Amino acid sequence: RNPREPDEIVEGLGEPGLKEFQDAFGCGHGSRLARILPGGGKAICKSIPAWGAHRDSRSRRIPPSSVSIPTMMPNSMRIPGADGLSLNLIEWSREGVPMLLLHGFSNEAHIWDDFAPTVAPYYRVLAMDLRGHGDSDWHPEAAYDYEDHVGDIEAIISNLGFERLVIVAHSLGGRAAMLFGGRHPEKLAGLVIVDSAPELDRRGTTRITLDTSQNRNPSFASVAEYERMLVQLYPAATPTAIRRMAAHGVKQRDDGRWILKMDVAFRGVVGNQSEEIDMRALKERQERSRTEMWASLERISCPTLIVRGAASDVLSAEIADRMVEEALPQGKLAVIPQASHSVMTDNPEDFNREVGGFVLGE
Repeated sequence: RNPREPDEIVEGLGEPGLKEFQDAFGCGHGSRLARILPGGGKAICKSIPAWGAHRDSRSRRIPPSSVSIPTMMPNSMRIPGADGLSLNLIEWSREGVPMLLLHGFSNEAHIWDDFAPTVAPYYRVLAMDLRGHGDSDWHPEAAYDYEDHVGDIEAIISNLGFERLVIVAHSLGGRAAMLFGGRHPEKLAGLVIVDSAPELDRRGTTRITLDTSQNRNPSFASVAEYERMLVQLYPAATPTAIRRMAAHGVKQRDDGRWILKMDVAFRGVVGNQSEEIDMRALKERQERSRTEMWASLERISCPTLIVRGAASDVLSAEIADRMVEEALPQGKLAVIPQASHSVMTDNPEDFNREVGGFVLGE
């Protein structure tokens, strides 16, 4: 009620008592320390070197919804990725704990446009175009393995100077995030994996392979024509999401027709139509990645939310349960009704409520 100056509190507690105090109250913007101590408790939080890397996961605090950070209109920025590629990120806010949003195969950063405003007042939110997607560079030799995407995540975090962050990742992005988290668990303050897993339901992977093989390199007379195709590919998505995906998912050629903003070589690999890629070697690498993903989940110590669309044909209920009950030390499952694999476009209201509540500690 009548707090002393921060340096007096530090001196009185000593290091053991200080850590116990931090475990109970948390540090950083929006924490209980920030609300009750002079200067937001900065002196206390700086008293133990590398505090963020040494805290156990129970003491990691996420800003509550009552504390907000000024938001901004989203804008694009270019950041070096791995292999000399330049990657496009959409920045929604510039203050707070970093939050990186990773999309799935054949999508791009604007897939998160319904969700980002929910968390932008409380986090520094950035949505990334994965390599070969959107406005990010294409790799000249079609290097699109999970390892390559992990390398990009590492490069982005290093180049932006992030010590710890929250990652929200869907499908392909989710698998890359699992591998990243297993290799760098100390970097994660929180993780949300959206309809993704080490083992995927064959119904969904077969559907995606067929859809991609039938539309490896399509072109359209107009954006509206592409929008009509998206309605078939995403039958549960909201009309607003469909229009946004159409607007940001294509670019116009010199002849006036519209083509996908995605590397055709990557689509060829997923559609099993690549002549340049050794498919046997690719499948062997994918199997090694699957094994590593399960091991990675066991090493991810931060609070982790698994999000599954109730009608998903990619993430089965059995695998989702196994991830939470057997693999993740601090796993939680949220099943979103009236949603298939593309959860955030099918039911954005419930998705935002579940994921927003999780990352805001509500």
